[in-house]
Amino acid sequence: MTQPHPMVELWRGGLLESSHTGHAVVWGDGGMIEAWGDPQAIIFPRSSCKMIQALPLIETGAADAAGLTERHLALACASHQGAALHVGMTGQWLRDLGLAEPDLRCGSHEPYDRAERDRLIRAEERPCQLHNNCSGKHCGFLTVTRHLKAGPEYVELDHPLQKAIRAATEEVTGETIAGYGIDGCSAPNFAMSLAGLAQAMQSFAAARDTGSARERAMFRLAGAMARHPELVAGEGRACTELMRAMDHRVAIKTGAEAVFVAMIPEKRMGIALKITDGNSRASEAVITALLARHGVLDPAHPMARKRLPAEQHNWRGLRTGELRLSAGFL
Repeated sequence: MTQPHPMVELWRGGLLESSHTGHAVVWGDGGMIEAWGDPQAIIFPRSSCKMIQALPLIETGAADAAGLTERHLALACASHQGAALHVGMTGQWLRDLGLAEPDLRCGSHEPYDRAERDRLIRAEERPCQLHNNCSGKHCGFLTVTRHLKAGPEYVELDHPLQKAIRAATEEVTGETIAGYGIDGCSAPNFAMSLAGLAQAMQSFAAARDTGSARERAMFRLAGAMARHPELVAGEGRACTELMRAMDHRVAIKTGAEAVFVAMIPEKRMGIALKITDGNSRASEAVITALLARHGVLDPAHPMARKRLPAEQHNWRGLRTGELRLSAGFL
């Protein structure tokens, strides 16, 4: 097995303080364009695969039957901040389905959005499942479940929804899943090779609205993400800021434990990467570098420079170091 490739380093006082290794694959029409580390490394894609998990939402006819908009599709692919925007939209989505917050199976956690967190504290309210960063995905899950008239425990592995997601995962990656784990939101997360994930992202990037039913679904989901980045993540987040910096032409998505993917329609190209130590500052730096390398992100854009090369400052504003690419990477 090929070893992880050195990718990102943190320098302080002229000395190397920390380093991050990983795997990355760029996939085009003809197959693998370039790779670092081990393309066959088996990973959990975590939230980077939410657009794959959303394919049954469109392909079963559930999205159109429920009158979902492009904004709903973006939210179904989101790892959001739990801001008022996200909480309000997921709550209304459930009401439109004739359902309520207890029908979700994602669990509750404190919102990442500071304004909403502070509002809850002032109101002496506890966070609910609508604040969960995966609540949009779970609203999509419930939309399919209601449409199929399936049982309420939609995160169970043998549920018709999860069977459909597994089948779609194997089809778009071109491989049999390597296993599964339970994600933070309680849904199964199917393991795959990094090359398989990159191939899937290329399929989304190459999809057109005049193609097959699968292609049309991919086209709608990738386009919704790119055009509504505020729903996919939130203010201050890499996904939102970098999609805006690329003028909504590219869809990108992070996943826990430092996974990142990109779908680049104008180049019919997909990217997938995994930092082995799970550090998101490194995955954000690498996706920034790869997007710049392939000409879709201006490396001088403030949102790119926020992540690479990223100056480190202390609480007094003094420059203390710099995050940079490892020598020999790119």
